[in-house]
Amino acid sequence: MLPAVTQLLVLQDRDKKLRQLKLELKRAPLERKDMETRTAGTAGALDAAKLKAKEIEVKRKELENEVGTRQQRIQKYNQQKLETKKNEEYQAISHAIQTIENEITALEDQELELMDALEQQKPVIAAAEKEAAATKTQVQRQFADLDAKVKSIEAQVETVQAERAKLAAEVEEDLLDTYQRLFDTKDAQAVVALVNEMCQGCHVKSQTHVIHAVKAGKVVTHCLYCGRILYPEN
Repeated sequence: MLPAVTQLLVLQDRDKKLRQLKLELKRAPLERKDMETRTAGTAGALDAAKLKAKEIEVKRKELENEVGTRQQRIQKYNQQKLETKKNEEYQAISHAIQTIENEITALEDQELELMDALEQQKPVIAAAEKEAAATKTQVQRQFADLDAKVKSIEAQVETVQAERAKLAAEVEEDLLDTYQRLFDTKDAQAVVALVNEMCQGCHVKSQTHVIHAVKAGKVVTHCLYCGRILYPEN
């Protein structure tokens, strides 16, 4: 194989590795965002569970206050009963008291329902707290792993870039420019094998003189159809 093509193959290998490493670095922020979303989701579920319990307690307190207000009205009516001397007024007051007592009973029934709902909400909150804590611990560990991974990849990028620079410096300038253009436009496949007389880039059978030139290995030979640099299978 032509030495220049051998150099390009090694260079292409480093360029592919660099592309893959940079792709992994690009994905890292997305992975971090996904972890943050998971943490926010469980934290949000916990907040929602606590908020529901708070709303239930507020409603229960409101009912409790309403009961207290009605009980005060009953006390006033009872005082009026002691002071009245007319039977009709006495009966009217008694009826009013009964009406308020019925309202109190209904309010207390609602209050009991809310207290039951509050008890039912406690295990929901406990489960949400457990889930949020577990997710936070897991995500923190994943954050640490991701940070370590990013540092490792960045170190690899530096190493491969140094290797790549050294290799590129050994390639003739015009050939390097051609290679780079092909690498950028041909899906990182600038240099491909000629297998069974067929270019492995565009998968079209090469012409006879191209096949002979590739096998001879004396000059850099391009596929006439896709422009890629060819090298013999063996």
